[in-house]
Amino acid sequence: MKLAFSTNAYLKFPFADAVRRLAQIGYSGVEIMADVPHAWPAYLLDEQKSAIRQALKENGQAISNINAFMMHAVDDPRQKYWHPSWIEPDAHYRQIRINHTKKALTLARELGAPCITTEPGGPVEAGGNWQAALMLFVEMIKPVAEHAEREGVLLLVEPEPGLLIESADQFLEFMQHIDSPAVAMNFDIGHAYCVGDDPATTIPRVAKHIRHFHLEDIAATRVHHHLVPGEGAIDFAATLRAIRAINYQGWVTIELYPYVDDPDQAARTALERVQRILAGI
Repeated sequence: MKLAFSTNAYLKFPFADAVRRLAQIGYSGVEIMADVPHAWPAYLLDEQKSAIRQALKENGQAISNINAFMMHAVDDPRQKYWHPSWIEPDAHYRQIRINHTKKALTLARELGAPCITTEPGGPVEAGGNWQAALMLFVEMIKPVAEHAEREGVLLLVEPEPGLLIESADQFLEFMQHIDSPAVAMNFDIGHAYCVGDDPATTIPRVAKHIRHFHLEDIAATRVHHHLVPGEGAIDFAATLRAIRAINYQGWVTIELYPYVDDPDQAARTALERVQRILAGI
């Protein structure tokens, strides 16, 4: 497995600066935030795309993933990256998410990224029917999956606490309605722990769908707040053994977006701790 770090912890830095810092810390890959301030696809000029390529080349960095989950640029007052969701009651607002995801897929192809991540539907409206919301999500994602196939980029759905698809079982039910080879799973280790899916035993259950991992720690309370590995309750030795056991050769991206005030320290500490665990197993 290969270790990368997500630029969503570097909201206070230009992309080129974030990449330079992560390379100096010792990472070989970065996850690019398809959002402000780094790479909002709707208004990304060719010159800006060239600057992204140049920053990656100068620092010897590969792209692990394009993170199209967050949509800070829309600035929805309810939540800065859940909305607009795939299952908004307003079809026009829903379309903003759909268009954004298509643009992110195209951006991934232009930059040479293997995949993008997106949210698993969105929050179900109060009093809403889960099954009906799932079928709406399926219908909304189908044309985007076709676009992903045309672009040659994977569209990875990421289960998240509080959204339509939270657990491995719910993801597997979702995949029963999807026949596109472009749709797969971003397995977020912390999210699985939050909803009671032990990462080490859940990874084998969904292994055939996993194309990318997010890694962060979570407190024993299982409250969804990303922590530096080693500061929560997740058994990373068992989890990383499980990843190795499925012969996964791709990227594991450390995602620590709450640490915007000192991302370098979070990135450095996380890398040292994860590498130490890997060496021990």
